[in-house]
Amino acid sequence: MTDQAAIPLYMAREGLAPSAEASALRDSGRLLKVPVTLGSGEAWLVTRYADVREVLSDPTRFSNALSAAAAAPLSIGLSDEERARRRKGQLLAFDPPEHTRLRRILAPEFTMRRMRVLEPRITEIVDAQLDELERLGPGADFMAAFALPVPSLVICELLGVPADDRSEFQERTSRLLDMSRPREERAQVGRESDTYMRGLVARALADPGEDILGMLIREHRDELDADALTNIAGMLLTAGHETTANMLALGTLALLTSPGELAALRAGLDDAEQVEAAVEELLRFLSVAHSGIPRAAVRDVEIAGQLISAGDQVLFALAPANRDPGFVEDGDRLDVSRKPTPHVAFGHGPHHCLGAPLARAEMALAFPALLRRFPDLALAVPPEEIRFRPFHVVYGVETLPLTWTPTTGAGTDPQPR
Repeated sequence: MTDQAAIPLYMAREGLAPSAEASALRDSGRLLKVPVTLGSGEAWLVTRYADVREVLSDPTRFSNALSAAAAAPLSIGLSDEERARRRKGQLLAFDPPEHTRLRRILAPEFTMRRMRVLEPRITEIVDAQLDELERLGPGADFMAAFALPVPSLVICELLGVPADDRSEFQERTSRLLDMSRPREERAQVGRESDTYMRGLVARALADPGEDILGMLIREHRDELDADALTNIAGMLLTAGHETTANMLALGTLALLTSPGELAALRAGLDDAEQVEAAVEELLRFLSVAHSGIPRAAVRDVEIAGQLISAGDQVLFALAPANRDPGFVEDGDRLDVSRKPTPHVAFGHGPHHCLGAPLARAEMALAFPALLRRFPDLALAVPPEEIRFRPFHVVYGVETLPLTWTPTTGAGTDPQPR
């Protein structure tokens, strides 16, 4: 059984909701010093929507670069030179203007226009994984058969990663992001990931393909060395599948435990605007990314009446912020027909998630396809038996067994309902 007391407050959840303690802190308007799981020491925790946006939008007062030491626990055994190499190209480790330069290089691959070009291939991947889910039959684990493979296969193709390597990097990423594992173990996983990505970059340098790595090598080789390319590829590979996979699983769980909202979404599956609104609402309601890289105060600043001294770290809790009554009415209720809100599920400001258009495109294609394929989709176990992953940087479930009425001949490996 999970020790709830050991879970940092900014990661604490109660099922699909932020913890009551985190919500109460938000409603009090106060800041609280909490342990920094991603690094060492303590940080001021910001939970109100307006305060979160203020911190995230202003790198002149709240610096990513100054908080880069937060990654130190994963640099165990590395020399200063090796740490510097691991930092090259890392969007999350820099402030403008260096961050702006790196983001400008990568941004063209993640525009909505680019996503429209990718839609046919994403659709093919979605349909293939739905075929696999149907083949496994009622009782199959949605997480393993669909939620993880879909974004993993998409990002593999975008980066030129062999599909056969997918399960290996999924397993490494899960261990790397599991904050309950010893720092030494996570540091070793980080080294293994770095070795893999260096091999991938070396092959791309020798023979650039039509993927993102190939584009970066052809168009920006004078700006990005092998270290920067390795770090960029690692960041995209990790971020490109973990958040979307857990959004697909938790989003499905949220819908299946909210019959009225599921019915409303089913009724609007042919309305692109309705589907997009539902995706935005699920993003807001679930906020699978707990927080992000801690910021460091550049100088003495005041947030919510609290003095934050220069050098102090600042963390932000996205789940309670996205349900803040000062931001959204009745925020603890899932409403797939809600007008899209400017939520902070993808962050805000200069470090707003680069891959947000890709995640949105995958969800907007995956949820309708899933609901059309299985008209009577349901949980295969009682909701209280679903096991969550509270210690992961990205919130999710261990497994999600689903059931449905199989069509004639479908499900060659059925499991009991």
